[in-house]
Amino acid sequence: MPDITPDEFRRVMGRLATGVTIVTTRAGDDVHGTTMSAVCSVSLQPQLVLVCVDHESDIQALIRESGVFAINILHEGQAGLAVELSHKGTPEQQAAHRLENLPHRNGATGAPLLEDSLAHVECRVEDTVEAGDHTIYVGSVVGAGVSPSADRPLLHYGGRYGSLSSDS
Repeated sequence: MPDITPDEFRRVMGRLATGVTIVTTRAGDDVHGTTMSAVCSVSLQPQLVLVCVDHESDIQALIRESGVFAINILHEGQAGLAVELSHKGTPEQQAAHRLENLPHRNGATGAPLLEDSLAHVECRVEDTVEAGDHTIYVGSVVGAGVSPSADRPLLHYGGRYGSLSSDS
């Protein structure tokens, strides 16, 4: 076992800049979305992506039940949304996670696609891997799209949200 605390590990891994997403799913009438940065492309042939979901996350059981999820990639103007969907606990926060006031449409899988995202990827769960306190869901891509109106991603680095500089 390494001699490093969870806080130190989080601080070290926080030095890896990542994109920010809202992962969404639908299981029957239950619709849910939550902020995630542990997302990546796995394979081009076949087209696979993965998301890492905390066992304590509300979305965990819904992805298991539905077998589908969508990755909504956020643009630089959506930091407030990322913060809103990263917290839980109060009735207002739970309503936000249910996407009650967030414009979205259902994708081909039924998973919600956020109307104002930079891009999206729709997936069916292909495989799951239990890894520590998370489940890794490998998704087979069934649809994807890019917004014509936004082109700069929201980034997460050192525990804060930011964007690319205008020189990028």
